[in-house]
Amino acid sequence: MLSKQLFGRLKGEDVFLFQLTIGDVAVEIMNYGCTIVSILTPDRKGNKQNIVAGFRHLSDYAADHPYFGCVVGRFANRIAGGRFTLDGKTWQLSLNDGVNHLHGGFSGFNRKVWQVESMIDSDEQCGVTFSYFSRDGEEGYPGNLRVFISYRLTNENCLIVDYRASTDKPTIVSLSNHSYFNLSGFVQESISDHYLKINADYYTVKNENNTPSGVIERVRDTPFDFTTSKPIGQYIGELTAERGYDHNYVLNNNRRTSATAASLYEPFSGRLMTVYTNMPGMQLYTANWWDGTLAGYHGNVYHQHSAVALETQAFPDAPNQPGFPSAVLRPGELYAKTTSFHFQTANQPVDTG
Repeated sequence: MLSKQLFGRLKGEDVFLFQLTIGDVAVEIMNYGCTIVSILTPDRKGNKQNIVAGFRHLSDYAADHPYFGCVVGRFANRIAGGRFTLDGKTWQLSLNDGVNHLHGGFSGFNRKVWQVESMIDSDEQCGVTFSYFSRDGEEGYPGNLRVFISYRLTNENCLIVDYRASTDKPTIVSLSNHSYFNLSGFVQESISDHYLKINADYYTVKNENNTPSGVIERVRDTPFDFTTSKPIGQYIGELTAERGYDHNYVLNNNRRTSATAASLYEPFSGRLMTVYTNMPGMQLYTANWWDGTLAGYHGNVYHQHSAVALETQAFPDAPNQPGFPSAVLRPGELYAKTTSFHFQTANQPVDTG
């Protein structure tokens, strides 16, 4: 079932809240920032709770927050110095993260009111497609970029996010959804006891400016090793500089078809979420700098390590790293990426993938 209601107005435009309900899952999405506002899934006893961080009011989303639930772009994650060279020309992007460009800049895709393109409502799935036209020069990026984001919830309890984009000039693109998950429904204040498995044997090493050094290292015998399911908190205390995980994993897939990226399991509720994607990387971020100053959807405040983000993406700083998979999009090409989230319950961690 699909429903639509007015959520408020921003920048003189209507913002709508779409409610997708099918199978055992209900999802709320709005067209401001293509944002996932809530995902209600059942625990092993059938009790439904919202498992993502967010707000109940549009005014809170319009204020500063750590990218709750939104789509980030034109380029997810960081670009060193906000600068890259393409076809012999150097482009300077906005610097909204110290010396770096982060998640599309000061007014990235997360700050835009997207157009509602179409809706679908059938026995098998329900969903909505949004579009945005990013003009040549926006935040410093070259090319007029037309973007379509589709959210579909299936009767098999799977939320599918399709990303499509085309350009009239060579440019760079990496789109991601920035939802934060706590599968206990935030009943447990920390995600340290969540079991995580990441289908990645390597990660990209960072330098002192929080961008990739260009070195790719094995995760084996390091705190970054989630090749088997283990509690997120098992080694998190060893990452003192970052205060937790904020690292890009090199996914073990061929990037042409969707493959398992990660599985996340919460033992108290029994909720299990499996992530699939055809993107090359995934950022693991454990809300390291949340400090209890934001109160959210659940009525509680968000503390350090209250949730975890699993951001499928191109590698950070890919335009400046020739050894990384390309994030260049040229005229006549279609940026076509998909990430899906499958919700289940289980009695123990599942080593999928």
